Amino acid sequence: MMNDMKSNFDVKRTIAPAAARTTTTTGAAVDLAHCNGALVVFDPATITDGTHTPSVTECDTSGGTYTAVAAADLIGTLAALATDVQQRVSYIGKKQFIKGVITVTGSPSTGGVYDAVVVRGYPRKAPLS
Repeated sequence: MMNDMKSNFDVKRTIAPAAARTTTTTGAAVDLAHCNGALVVFDPATITDGTHTPSVTECDTSGGTYTAVAAADLIGTLAALATDVQQRVSYIGKKQFIKGVITVTGSPSTGGVYDAVVVRGYPRKAPLS
């Protein structure tokens, strides 16, 4: 059923909630095998100082070298995080693994509290013939 969200989507955490972060955080790899797309959600609670900029990286293998996702492979844009302002982008690229990354600049002393999740859409349907 198309309305059955529970059976058609899956949520995986890439950046777990933690105490305030003052350095760049790279999330865990999320496997998109058999998925027909992904939504990446960056969810800040409190940003007190420093600049915390989210991005998405991709790779063909979970332990390989990740590179920034090209703008053409994202629907939406990301900007520096602000307190309680959730940001999200759709990943439409072809790589099997993605990670959320938050780059921290500005030498923060107290930092920011946030997490990031990937909502995987699945299962991938067989191609129409």
